[in-house]
Amino acid sequence: MKGLILIVEDEEDILELIEYHLAKEGFETLGFLHTKNVEQALKEEPVDLLIMDRNLPGVEGSEFVTAIRDKGCDLPVIYLSAKNRDSDIEEGFERGGDDYITKPFNMKELLLRIKAVLRRARGGGTDDVLRHRDITLNLHAHTLHVGEQEVELTKLEFELLHTLMNNHNVVLDRDYLLERVWGNHEVYQGRTVNVAINRLKEKIDPDKSKVYIKTVRGIGYTLC
Repeated sequence: MKGLILIVEDEEDILELIEYHLAKEGFETLGFLHTKNVEQALKEEPVDLLIMDRNLPGVEGSEFVTAIRDKGCDLPVIYLSAKNRDSDIEEGFERGGDDYITKPFNMKELLLRIKAVLRRARGGGTDDVLRHRDITLNLHAHTLHVGEQEVELTKLEFELLHTLMNNHNVVLDRDYLLERVWGNHEVYQGRTVNVAINRLKEKIDPDKSKVYIKTVRGIGYTLC
């Protein structure tokens, strides 16, 4: 099994759908319709990831996550919620979320994001080398090769490419990249990401023939 995922979702049909698709991907699941007994389950079971709705009976999902974070729980959390305003998403990250997906959602995207969050939580896996097409990123040696050519990157560019490679086929928005790569999305602005992405593109694809990084207008960037 790839891991144990605990899901809190008050719509039973959605909960069953998520559990079905996760089982097909080789995950074990624990499903709850509310937060009652969830904290006990987290203490008793080797849970790898928590998927949390916010509009729940009783305790609101992000308030529950804040409470377990305050008690020292560092489990990765993905919010899956109909609360889709920018302020809601920001609040979700501030209240202990590692990722935030709004409803209605695409199941394939959810599965990709789950795998990406688990990779990050596990340190990107046991491999020190990430590969995508003809890109080879050596995390231990801090080197990048495109084909046979070694390409020099700044530390920030290296972290940016590392984040994109760890989230292959997932569209990452600018705020997410600012938080993960720069460490503070409030100090910097989306244009900071645009400039850094363009510099990275120029270095890894100077003649613009391979198109490794795709811009998804109005959303962000993805490695393709």
